[in-house]
Amino acid sequence: MSTDPWDSNPLREEPSAENPTPSARPLPGVPPASPHPQPPAAADAPGPEPAPWQPPAPPAPELEWAPRVSSHEEPLPVCDYTSENEEPCEEPARAKRWSSAAVVTSATLGALVGGLLVAAALVWAFGLLPSGGRTSTVTSANQVTSATKISINAKNSNIDVAEAVAKKAVPSVVNVTIQQAVVDPFSGTKSYQDLGNGSGVIIQQDGYILTNNHVVDGADRIMVTVGVENKVAKVVGVDKSTDIAVIKIDGTGYPAIEIGSSKDLQVGQWVMAVGSPFGLEKTVTSGIISALQRSEQAQGQTTNDITTYTNLIQTDAAINPGNSGGALVDEQGRLVGLNSLIQSPSGGVGAAQSAGIGFAIPVDFAIDIAHQLIATGKATHPYLGVSSQTVDESVAAQYGLPVKAGALVRFVSPSSPADKAGVKAGDIITKLGDTTVTSVADVFAGIRAAKIGQTVSLQVVRNNQTLNLHVTMGSDAATP
Repeated sequence: MSTDPWDSNPLREEPSAENPTPSARPLPGVPPASPHPQPPAAADAPGPEPAPWQPPAPPAPELEWAPRVSSHEEPLPVCDYTSENEEPCEEPARAKRWSSAAVVTSATLGALVGGLLVAAALVWAFGLLPSGGRTSTVTSANQVTSATKISINAKNSNIDVAEAVAKKAVPSVVNVTIQQAVVDPFSGTKSYQDLGNGSGVIIQQDGYILTNNHVVDGADRIMVTVGVENKVAKVVGVDKSTDIAVIKIDGTGYPAIEIGSSKDLQVGQWVMAVGSPFGLEKTVTSGIISALQRSEQAQGQTTNDITTYTNLIQTDAAINPGNSGGALVDEQGRLVGLNSLIQSPSGGVGAAQSAGIGFAIPVDFAIDIAHQLIATGKATHPYLGVSSQTVDESVAAQYGLPVKAGALVRFVSPSSPADKAGVKAGDIITKLGDTTVTSVADVFAGIRAAKIGQTVSLQVVRNNQTLNLHVTMGSDAATP
């Protein structure tokens, strides 16, 4: 390494073709040496006569010094990656040099800003902001619309609400195990083996449990897990047409769930599903209400065993096999639906699984059926007395119908409520009560929304004319 202090002088002149031996920049106060020095004269040689005195020549003009230019060429910014054995490269970036002071300053500022962001995130996450606290619009039968804090005694964050709701609702949801009787062919002794499981909701402290009919259908014995105890349950009553069943265990003082209402539910409202998916007891998942008034049909154990579900609550809270019969609760831990169906991507191959589309029977309807089952062991439903077919554009074009949506009446039962109201085969039902009819499922929904003995309006299209009829709902208990 050179120790010449001029090596670091940016104004030093470098050698060039025109000036192979450039002069150094003069130090301050030292005159520059002559560019053509004369050899020294011998001591004893006579010297020439001294020349007359002349004024000193003006100093040579100072040179303009250019910065050092390196003769080394930088490589072209190209990628020479040509084979699999070489490392891929990227376009080289221009190197930047930072002083120590800049690095320290940047690091200090970065740490300060990062700390402020983390602090702000923690304040938001734990609900410590002075405004924007979580409130919930609680709507009851009295149509209360003012925003009030939830009464579940939770703090103002999603985590606190979920924890509080789970703590309140989980003890009221039980695991239901279905067993089949088997007989030992050698000893003749009878035993039971598990076939599957579902869920149930304690609706009364004396051991009444609400669940789905398809959970307990065909069981030789039903075992209910309450806390850490397994208890034998008996079937109180089932309603296959609505897929609702009530079972009971002996004892009292059980943690009955708080019954809410499905009347005023809103799309986007927060909900939690509680049950035993795949036998995993006391599992909770949360989501929102994705849609309301969905209608679905489900195939039972036989070809003719088809259940029509109406006015279902759709949710994206994860629901899996084993969740059937479990609870769908709101922000206050109140029961608003009975988890019953899922839309599964597996189809007929493999076990059904959650796709973020689950359905629950509205609690208002489910509890009404449950009370009938507890009181009489059976349930009755409103009855209209028609057989109908969905009308869409293709059906309308095929039969030359005047409307493109509705339910075409194919048959009217004699002496039925529809017959007494003047409904005729060939009529197209377009509205039943408050329900606009675009399919057969809407007819089911309109009938189930009514009460036995209630008179509702019925709008039909007959021979290009719209007729407004009135029908008094009967009871299916009177039908064979």
